[in-house]
Amino acid sequence: MRRVGLLGGTFNPPHIAHLIVAQSVREALDLDRMVLIPTATHALKGEAEADPVDRARMAELAVAGDATMAVDRIEIDRGGTSYTVDTLAELGEREPDTTFYLVIGRDILGELDEWKDPERLPELAEVVVVTRGLEGEGGTAPELPFGGECTFVPVPRLEISSTEIRRRVAAGRSIRYWVPAGVESYVREHGLYERAYED
Repeated sequence: MRRVGLLGGTFNPPHIAHLIVAQSVREALDLDRMVLIPTATHALKGEAEADPVDRARMAELAVAGDATMAVDRIEIDRGGTSYTVDTLAELGEREPDTTFYLVIGRDILGELDEWKDPERLPELAEVVVVTRGLEGEGGTAPELPFGGECTFVPVPRLEISSTEIRRRVAAGRSIRYWVPAGVESYVREHGLYERAYED
């Protein structure tokens, strides 16, 4: 069985903290590959500023050259509102010989009851909960609110967010080193996030 990690998100844009989390989980669990899955339309946040195709392309640029990382456009190809449970079910049918590891932040645990059919998640994938800042080392692993086991992986804390990156672009400030070079070039060449930023 192949062991593949899944990190979903809007990736609007993808940045180095996304990649560090993905790589940290892959190494901690000795996974064969980590796959980024950009949403089409986020179920709780709605549409992102950047088009889904642009966000997918930036994610691909972010992991280019790393054989242990990949991007899957499954949710963008499906279109509409993205639901993790639908993605996991489709991936399971497409790759029956793969064990999937769904990576979520510890902050997401409190909103899982708003997800579509969250109780099905442990049936479709191993759930991995990451805590930033490494403060979880030696602590008790969090529990899923609807029952089921999960794996606990502490990762470094980086105060970097897509929101702050979009603000910097709109303000005409550099995002060098905040995002991989290919993503920085793509944002600049396509004029993404240049309008005045509003929450």
